[in-house]
Amino acid sequence: MYPRLLIDLNKIEHNLEIITDKVTNAGCSIMIVTKVVCADEKIARIVDKNEKVEFFADSRIENLESYQYSNKQKVLLRLPMISDVERVVKYSDISLNSELEIIKCLNIEAKKQNKTHKIILMIDLGDLREGLYYTDKKEIFRTVEEIIKLESIELYGLGVNLSCYGAVIPQVDNLNVLVGIAQEIEDKFNMKFKMISGGNSSSLYLIDKKLLPRGISNLRIGEAFFLANETAYSNKIENMHDDTLILQAEIIELKEKPSIPVGEIGVDAFGKKPHYEDRGIIKRAILAIGKQDIDIESIVPLDCDIDVLGASSDHMILDVSKSKTQYKLGDIISFKLGYMGTLRAFTSKYIDKQYID
Repeated sequence: MYPRLLIDLNKIEHNLEIITDKVTNAGCSIMIVTKVVCADEKIARIVDKNEKVEFFADSRIENLESYQYSNKQKVLLRLPMISDVERVVKYSDISLNSELEIIKCLNIEAKKQNKTHKIILMIDLGDLREGLYYTDKKEIFRTVEEIIKLESIELYGLGVNLSCYGAVIPQVDNLNVLVGIAQEIEDKFNMKFKMISGGNSSSLYLIDKKLLPRGISNLRIGEAFFLANETAYSNKIENMHDDTLILQAEIIELKEKPSIPVGEIGVDAFGKKPHYEDRGIIKRAILAIGKQDIDIESIVPLDCDIDVLGASSDHMILDVSKSKTQYKLGDIISFKLGYMGTLRAFTSKYIDKQYID
């Protein structure tokens, strides 16, 4: 059935072995982030049997709930909601936090459940997503002072998120700021953090350059594992597969038409005014998949002579004029996926999943 996502479990397992070796050999523990594959069970089972992976990490508590068969620690990456603290404590061992009020709510709930809930206090080093801002030491110290009073909360470590919102690249200087703040807190409060989590797949290049600051003890890895891509400079990682996931869709129309629409141009189905390149008369293929299912800017046809022109909710339009393949109705076009393409494909219930093992 099409559209279809081919999931190569052997290649995924190979990638996992490479990435865990890379991270653990650098002296860090590794969280495998599974949100991009929506906690796919077959993939998660591969992660679960890898002894070097200590943590499952995900932004959705529903996904962590599905991992109750695993003895690995579960980490909630997205900041907890006050309305959801019961499930956060029940299904995650550790959560990332930046708001003292929410941490106090977690403490109350953890006490109810007779648990100690671990938290990683997030520090914003300038990427401007979550975290206490790194220059406000007074606020950081005040927050730590309040947290360590809570009897059902363990201040497990500090963490940072870089590159996801502000596109700030992890570097020696900014990660050393995180390590320095951790040291100040440890000295001031006579304590020792169990984890300094130095970011995500964008921090991997520092390992290759042997520049990851001493003191960073954990990385949270998702995209690099699945797509063999470090996310600071979008370089491919050696000896890893970038085709673990292949999207396939079927041609439902194949006609020669002009490349420029005829008539006054308004806005498209998504409220945007499109722009078109005049290519003359072209051979256009329409596929039975659209923006409801896939991010067309995050897919690459395996046939390098095909251009993706655009898509509506349910149709994708390609220019196949230059292809050496003489396509016909019913033929299948295959694509490699980027991060957003993967996320959208796994989220869509209209894309069939087929496993290769």
